[in-house]
Amino acid sequence: MVYVLLIDAVSAVAALALWYFVFSSYNRRKGAAALRWVQSACAGKGRILDSQWLGSSRLHARLHFPSRWFENAHVTMKFRPRALPVQWLVSCWHRQKETLTFEADLDASPNFNLEVFRHRWCAHNRGITRTSVTRNNNGVTRHNNKDEREWDICQPGPIVLTTRTHWKEDPAPELNALMSARHQDILQVRFRPESPQFCATVNLESLADPRAAAGFLSALRELAAGASAHRQ
Repeated sequence: MVYVLLIDAVSAVAALALWYFVFSSYNRRKGAAALRWVQSACAGKGRILDSQWLGSSRLHARLHFPSRWFENAHVTMKFRPRALPVQWLVSCWHRQKETLTFEADLDASPNFNLEVFRHRWCAHNRGITRTSVTRNNNGVTRHNNKDEREWDICQPGPIVLTTRTHWKEDPAPELNALMSARHQDILQVRFRPESPQFCATVNLESLADPRAAAGFLSALRELAAGASAHRQ
């Protein structure tokens, strides 16, 4: 009996090791492709200095741009934790996206803290169940419960949460830049005085499209320019 349990344990460990090796290799191949997407997005105006893996699902890379663009720039790519079965199942259950986060310091330090999250749609159902009555030729009545939920779907406008006691009604330039860069599928933008002063998170798969990748750096530049205009 002990011998059988030992064989089962060794088999389980070997299966987990094989799983880890296969899916770690898959993430590394996907990371290499993502680095090519980032290099393509830089469009000759920046380059990747080096890259390193932080575990089996995070890839960190340092970037270099001309002066007065971005300083101390780097990206962190977050992939699904495929090498760890339990974490992978949890990420699939929560439908977590694979993302790229760009962080850098700006030429002029922002004098404000701002976080923008993108939420495209909002919906709720009324939970209405309708009952239909049918009568056949023999006079037998049947009641059919039909679940027809009525959905109210809306696209919310901008919502600003602020700690300021007085808020200016005119929109900030960085918010306008974010709205103009909506085709880049930017999920989150953050400005703050401390380093890193600028942070933007985008859906990683959106950079697989060459046209979207070509406009990614321009979108980041527009957001950074909006922060500079706000400071002035």
